[in-house]
Amino acid sequence: MPELPEVETIVRALRKGGRGDVSIVQRRIHSVDLRWARTLASPKIEDFSKRIIGHQITDVTRRGKFIIIHLDEGFILVHLRMSGDLRVTAPPIPAPAPHDRLIITFEDGHGLIFNDPRKFGRVWLTNDPSEVTGNLGPEPFDLTFTPGIFYQNLHRRKKYIKSLLLDQSFVAGLGNIYVDESLFKAGIFPLRLSNTLSIQEANKLLEAIRETLKDGINNNGASIDWVYRGGDYQNKFRVYQQTGKPCQICGSPIERIVAGQRGTHYCPKCQPKGVDK
Repeated sequence: MPELPEVETIVRALRKGGRGDVSIVQRRIHSVDLRWARTLASPKIEDFSKRIIGHQITDVTRRGKFIIIHLDEGFILVHLRMSGDLRVTAPPIPAPAPHDRLIITFEDGHGLIFNDPRKFGRVWLTNDPSEVTGNLGPEPFDLTFTPGIFYQNLHRRKKYIKSLLLDQSFVAGLGNIYVDESLFKAGIFPLRLSNTLSIQEANKLLEAIRETLKDGINNNGASIDWVYRGGDYQNKFRVYQQTGKPCQICGSPIERIVAGQRGTHYCPKCQPKGVDK
């Protein structure tokens, strides 16, 4: 699943051009082709088409893992889920590929195509993005999200730290890759209970999360299969999908366990179990 760095990379490409695509900002929508009905979460296709055709895209931003396409009136939100991707095509738009679920054509002939092999991705049209994103936790880079607040939030819960960091209502944008890598950088065992972390550990973990995400963004995210294209961060993994390989710090074999039904990778020496309570 594309996580915050992958989504941020896509957002920047849609806004400024990149990944081999051109910017969609300032382009005016000419037509809509919904090729799988459930891709559109709301409204109905008739209302969706009526409300966006003729309107211009003014910006593209991100909230958590949501891509927010700003129109001169309203917002299109896209969640890529497990296998979604957005690409921009030059005119003439090619024949639809087998997994193209939504095609938006612009007046100048360019197209924005949402491709989603597993069909989990969703699209919304709304006048208020918070109607869709309102349950998300703070953004990791938000300066008001301080180590003190992070520590307090950790101690309001009693969950495995790995599972809690994956909870989008706790902090927005993290997924399996960047949680594993952040916990390794912070030296925290994935099955530590969140309320056992000290203020120093919370500070170190928040710093590790931010550094890991920045590194992911600087490398255009991670491309580990056919789902996401153009990333390089997979070449920097220290623990994620490194089972059995020597830790780059201590040489111990990386181990894999299951935390909250999610495969989890860690170094048993660099991330000691600690004490639960």
